[in-house]
Order: sequence, then C-alpha cells, then structure tokens
Amino acid sequence: MIRLSGRLVCMSEAERAAVLEHRPAHVAATRAEAGCLSFSIDETDDPMIFDVMESFRDRAAFDAHQARTRESAWFAATKGILRDFRVEELRN
Repeated sequence: MIRLSGRLVCMSEAERAAVLEHRPAHVAATRAEAGCLSFSIDETDDPMIFDVMESFRDRAAFDAHQARTRESAWFAATKGILRDFRVEELRN
C-alpha cells in the first residue's frame, strides 16, 4: 500500500479559494480511481492549511493517480500551492 500524508499550505486567499472550488471534483474523481483506498483534503483550524491523506492499493495505482492529477483542472488551479507531503510504501 502507498500512503501520502501532509498538507497544502495556501499563501493567499486566492489559493485558498482555488482549493475550495476544485476540491469536490478532485476528491470525487480520485475516490473513483481503481486502487484508491481512501482520499481526503480537510480544512484545519488554520483556514490557509488543508490536511491531505490518501492511500492506494499499490505503486501502480498511486502512479496512475499522479499522472491523472497532472492533467486535471485541480492541478492547473493549485499547482503553485505549497505541498508538504510524505509518501510511504507500507508492506503487509
């Protein structure tokens, strides 16, 4: 299993607005992907920071997600936002 955890750190209200606008479609598309076990982008006590948690069945599913995301409206709208992520490969 591959697990990504971390946060999106917005530096402006415009970045925050982009996350809020595009988050529902991005979450829905990701959860529908083959191999997605869980996916969330949650607001925190700080309105400029979002917690990100995702897990995928295997490296292939995670890589497919990354490739799809790079071509998405989500990525186009949020590509400049600071991402502080950690990716772990967990073995059973």
